[in-house]
Amino acid sequence: METAKAKLTVLFDPPFWAGLFERECGDRYEVCKVTFGAEPKDYDVYAFVLERYCTLDFSPALAAEKTEERTLSPKRVQRLAREQTKPSGIGTKAQQALQLQREQGKAERQVLSREAREAEEARRFRLRQEKRKAKRKGR
Repeated sequence: METAKAKLTVLFDPPFWAGLFERECGDRYEVCKVTFGAEPKDYDVYAFVLERYCTLDFSPALAAEKTEERTLSPKRVQRLAREQTKPSGIGTKAQQALQLQREQGKAERQVLSREAREAEEARRFRLRQEKRKAKRKGR
């Protein structure tokens, strides 16, 4: 049986508030960062999740660490919840996934800009050739 986990962390990433969506399904770990702008209320976040979760652009899947599920005492659960609500930065795994997503976007932009530059150079070359032919023909 495969388990799926989803986690949303809302944090202040100056100058805006951001949401970090993390999901783990089996051995895959994916992350997506969303900028909210002003501090979102609970109902704003809830409405966002209901309306736009399926359209989020998650990072490429990374290998997730296997964790064994075990029952925890109520006090430990309370302590863990308190630790998770403390302000903290983005986890290293999430940072890695976001960095991978940025690098892939950068590579795509480089390919597109190189193609556009080559097309522009080819266009200019054709224009020069046409001008040279026109000069030779005396036009």
